[in-house]
Amino acid sequence: MKVQSMKELIEVCEREQKTIGEIMLMMETEKSGKDQNTIINMMEERLIKMKEAVDCGIKDASTAPSGISGGDAVRMYDYVNQGKSLSGNYVSNAMSFSLATSENNARMGVIVATPTAGAAGILPGVLFSLHKNDGTPYKDLVMGLFTASMLGFIIANRSFISGAAGGCQAEVGSATAMAAGTICELKGGTPQQAVNATAIAMKSLLGLVCDPVAGLVEVPCIKRNVIGTSIAFSAADMALAGIESRIPCDEVIEAMYRVGKDMPRTLRETALGGLATTETGKQVKERLFCKKS
Repeated sequence: MKVQSMKELIEVCEREQKTIGEIMLMMETEKSGKDQNTIINMMEERLIKMKEAVDCGIKDASTAPSGISGGDAVRMYDYVNQGKSLSGNYVSNAMSFSLATSENNARMGVIVATPTAGAAGILPGVLFSLHKNDGTPYKDLVMGLFTASMLGFIIANRSFISGAAGGCQAEVGSATAMAAGTICELKGGTPQQAVNATAIAMKSLLGLVCDPVAGLVEVPCIKRNVIGTSIAFSAADMALAGIESRIPCDEVIEAMYRVGKDMPRTLRETALGGLATTETGKQVKERLFCKKS
C-alpha cells in the first residue's frame, strides 16, 4: 500500500475503515517488514524523547550558546501557572511546551525532528497539551505520531519540508498542518476533517519566509513554533465544527510548492534577507561570527 495524496488517503481510510494513524502503521509495517508491536514501540521511544525535551525545557532557564535564546519557556510556564494566560489551557500549555522543546534544541539537547529540527516544538507542544488537559493516554499520543507521520509523508512527497527549499512555510507551516490534523483525529474527527484541518493550517502560513538571524535556528524560529501551536488548535477547532477548506488540501500543498519555488533565495534559509538583515540581526551575526580587526 502506498498513499500519495490526501484525496487518496481519505479514500483508503473510508475503504479500510481505519484512522489516518492506522493507515500509516499499516504502510510502515509493509515497507519495513517489522511487526506492528515493534514499530509502535519504536514510535513510543520518540514520544518519550519529546517528553524529556519538554520536561527539560520548562525547568532550564539557561541561555543557548549563541546568547540569543533561552529562558522563555520557564517564563511562559510560570505565567500560565499563575492563571494569567489569555489563550485558554490548551493553547497556553502548548505554547509553553513548544518553547521548551525549541529552546532545548537551541541548547543542543535531544529533540525529535517533526518534520525538521527547526519546527520540532509544534507537535510535542500540542500532544502534551492534550495529555495535560484531557488526560489523553500515551498510547493515543503514539497513534497521533503516526497520524502526523502520514500527513507529513504526503506533504514531503508532494512539496517540501525544508526551509532551504521552500521557506519557513515548508517547516513551521508543514509542522503546524501536521499538528492540526493530528489534534483533529485525536479528538475524534473523521479523516476528512483531519485533512481539512491540515489544509486550513497550511493556508494560514502560506508564504512564510525563512530568515534565521545569524543563520541559527533560534530567532525567529522558536517563537514561530509557539505561534504554530495556536494556529494548529484553531484549524482543528474549525474542522471539528464542520468547516471545510474551500481549497482541497492537495491543491494547498501544490500552492506551497509553487510559492516556495517563486520565493527569492534570500528568503530561503540563507540569512540574506528578512529579519536576518535588520540592524539588530546584523549586529548579532557580527558579534557571533565576525572577528574584530
